[in-house]
Amino acid sequence: MKVSELAKRGGVTPETVRHYTRELLLAPTRHPENGYQLYSATDLERLHFIQRARKLGFSVAEIRDILAHADQGDSPCPMVRDLLANRLPQIRAQIQELEALAQRMEQALESWQHMPDGTPDGHSLCRLIESFPEEQETP
Repeated sequence: MKVSELAKRGGVTPETVRHYTRELLLAPTRHPENGYQLYSATDLERLHFIQRARKLGFSVAEIRDILAHADQGDSPCPMVRDLLANRLPQIRAQIQELEALAQRMEQALESWQHMPDGTPDGHSLCRLIESFPEEQETP
């Protein structure tokens, strides 16, 4: 199947298929007469695998490593577990940072609700932002 058909069957755009091909996640063959890239049912399975891995937060480089292990006949599962185990605390920390940011935004909107708009005058750019304390305690 050609790029467009693989993309359609995989639920992605043709550019996504081309990107994964450039990143060596998919390995199409070349049509001997016209040089078109031809993808197989195996490529479709790999595309579905890539999509699942992306939903779990794996990077393209990590997916390339996972696929390389599998292609060599080695189980990538221990590596996959380790990658997620290491990533999960980072994700939880990011969530906490985003929660703190959301609280700061809510505080700002609440305190700015009745403040007048200002015009930049050489001393002030935006009174709303300038009125917000530089150091805020994070919960």
